[in-house]
Amino acid sequence: MASEGILLGMGNPLLDISSVVDDDFLKKYDIKLNNAILAEDKHLPMYEEMASKGNVEYIAGGATQNSIRVAQWMLQIPGATSYMGSIGKDKFGEEMKKNSTDAGVNVHYYEDEAAPTGTCAVCVVGGERSLIANLSAANCYKSEHLKRPENWKLVEKAKYFYIAGFFLTVSPESIMLVAEHAAANNKEKLVDTNGAGDAFVGGFLSQLVQEKPIEVCVKAGCYAANVIIQRSGCSYPEKPDFN
Repeated sequence: MASEGILLGMGNPLLDISSVVDDDFLKKYDIKLNNAILAEDKHLPMYEEMASKGNVEYIAGGATQNSIRVAQWMLQIPGATSYMGSIGKDKFGEEMKKNSTDAGVNVHYYEDEAAPTGTCAVCVVGGERSLIANLSAANCYKSEHLKRPENWKLVEKAKYFYIAGFFLTVSPESIMLVAEHAAANNKEKLVDTNGAGDAFVGGFLSQLVQEKPIEVCVKAGCYAANVIIQRSGCSYPEKPDFN
């Protein structure tokens, strides 16, 4: 049986701002359909414009955070998962905290004083979408935050750690601290499944932490991925239907 805090993820949190837009919006910001790019200066005003739309949807995103949220949803055990990363002190950061906490994840964000919360614009036109990511505060995580007693307790409590390769360019010292602790206490190994679907990883981890056979872990991953691809962003129903 999975216990509280058994799985800890660390990564780059991005608030997905998803909205249906029109061709004029795409032209205004020079966006091509079915594209995934990093934001340039010309794109920066679009996030506030999308936030002002009535049909906007906020989803706590970023690859690792997506996987942790899906694992939490599959486990259905309050606080079974924890997550750390860097956000800004702004309204998008508050939205991220609310979204992740409502999902049942125990989030301990580092809040950067200068950089705004990382965002990813999800521009939807006729079922097709384009992604424009502005990493911003997600790039600012400091190992000093990890070393704080209330945060290091999450490392000590966890038996499984998930850190995707994206985080290597942000805080390699934090990764080494967790890796050294895991090695010294016989806790599995760090996993980098860059390229695997976030939902598949979350479903897989939800069974791995319960020490289920690998074939069951894979089935859970496939189940979660199948659910997520039929919905907007990395979102899911209230309860999973996986046996």
